Amino acid sequence: MPNIEFLTEKRFTLSTHLIQVALDNHLSLADFLLLIYFEDAIDKTFDVNKITTVLHLDEKEVLIAFNHLLSLGLVELEACKDDKNRCCEVISLEPMYHQIYEQKEKKREAKKKETIFDLFQKELGRSISPMEYEIINAWLEKGFSEELVLGALKEAVYNGVSSLRYIDRILYEWQKKGYHNMTEVEAGLTSNRPKEEKGMQLFDYNWLEDEG
Repeated sequence: MPNIEFLTEKRFTLSTHLIQVALDNHLSLADFLLLIYFEDAIDKTFDVNKITTVLHLDEKEVLIAFNHLLSLGLVELEACKDDKNRCCEVISLEPMYHQIYEQKEKKREAKKKETIFDLFQKELGRSISPMEYEIINAWLEKGFSEELVLGALKEAVYNGVSSLRYIDRILYEWQKKGYHNMTEVEAGLTSNRPKEEKGMQLFDYNWLEDEG
């Protein structure tokens, strides 16, 4: 019976992050194989002869793939010295790792924004228009916290108003007063009203008529 154990050996560790990088950057098969090689290799020295042997690509294919990865900002060459104090060049995957991190952050932010848009539609009881989507997005980009935006939304709904212009005015008043979250809004309400009115609820207060 033939010895087939070598066929079952795990040679490369292929992460989902690496697959996503390949898809995002439209890598060719040679590009992808070279990236896997760099990810898996213990010795990061750029040795074309060794790479051609392992990947079964010719030297031209390796160099084209490597230059493409360089142009995409996924890898870079770093000068260093080996254990015999000889100058050599090693592959760094730091650019790719930064790209993976940035993509994850963008997706996290996108998911966060999708959530707030969903909440707007739920609270307003209707779909939001493209223009309203841009207005909400602009609030977030201007630095209003998601908590503050949703707080203004809930106050508008409580007062029976579904206009984003009304919500914008509330946010403007809160910004003018220096509020960054709903805790500060509630604290401001408590401290700014006469003693006999300090028990009033947040939504009972007309912020739009208060010029403080």
